[in-house]
Amino acid sequence: MPALATTYEEVVTKQVTLGEVFLEAITTGVITDNEIAWVARSQGRFSRAEEATALRLGRLLDAGVVNPGCRIPSRLLQHKQIANDWIEPLGRRRGTLVSV
Repeated sequence: MPALATTYEEVVTKQVTLGEVFLEAITTGVITDNEIAWVARSQGRFSRAEEATALRLGRLLDAGVVNPGCRIPSRLLQHKQIANDWIEPLGRRRGTLVSV
């Protein structure tokens, strides 16, 4: 059985390409600090097309289309929406008596 990757560098270099980072950043509008660091460290290994993609990503960061930050999983967002829209209103009214 192959050894599991233990560091972020091992995970990123074995599983992610610059194209995937670029598409994820464009789709979500966010690029993580670790992804920016990986792009910066990996520049020497990029092909010509990847260099162009990295430049485009940098321009999108400069223009504010892509922002540095963290991504919140959609499941967590869905949970917060349900909590705010359905559960929390019931909790606020729990202690009060409704008079008709």
